[in-house]
Amino acid sequence: MNSKFTGLVAVVTGAAKGIGFACAQSLGERGAKVVVADCDADAAKEAVNQLQKAGITCTSIEVDVSSKDQVDEMIRNAVSAFGSVDIAVANAGIVKVAPFLEMSEEDWDSVIDVNLKGVFLTCQAAARQMVEQNRLSPGKGGAIITMSSVNGVTAIPTIAAYNASKGGIENLTRCMALSLAEHNIRVNAIGPGSIMTEVLQAVADDKQKMAAILSRTPMGRPGEPREIGEICQFLASSESSYITGQTIYADGGRLALNYTVPVPPEYQ
Repeated sequence: MNSKFTGLVAVVTGAAKGIGFACAQSLGERGAKVVVADCDADAAKEAVNQLQKAGITCTSIEVDVSSKDQVDEMIRNAVSAFGSVDIAVANAGIVKVAPFLEMSEEDWDSVIDVNLKGVFLTCQAAARQMVEQNRLSPGKGGAIITMSSVNGVTAIPTIAAYNASKGGIENLTRCMALSLAEHNIRVNAIGPGSIMTEVLQAVADDKQKMAAILSRTPMGRPGEPREIGEICQFLASSESSYITGQTIYADGGRLALNYTVPVPPEYQ
């Protein structure tokens, strides 16, 4: 445990598992007090138990990030619990799989509501709190990290809504960075490639499927959630104090490959 973020408070959405949990852990291990926000209240509580065992000060909040009322309440609860919001990680996201011609309006709306609207609401609520804190303590500022994806700049036709939402997050991140720079608030995105979360773990024992996934990753392995958490803490820290409006891709070289290795049909 180090003290890089001592005295700072981080709110992380979708933090019960996977990348969100890794972000919460990386921030908490460096001294931040962490709000573990997730739509799954039981999973969020279990995450808090794990983090507390590691000596991290944290609490859980159940939230549907597509609801403005719930997001605003999340920020109020964070301030009530710990006194401020200094770091916000808008990570919550879902995916719906269907061929483009068969995708329902309901599935489209649910993905956009969580992945894009949810990021907008989370970042806006957090930024408003940060702006007020900066007014009271000039120079305090803050850091906002959004979770994009390599799929924000590439296309897989069976997850059109997910791709659209992640592409939207990248431009929203740039817009927010420009809007909030005068308040000393930096906004950046992370674009993960194939990361060993529950989705990938479900096919980890299928050598054919894993070979197909890794065929488009030059480093030849999936990333670990922890590796994304480390980028998150970097973007939240003073080490990245002159970085804003950017996306850092952690994809094992996937975008550099530029899809010269075709995506297998079963993953299209």
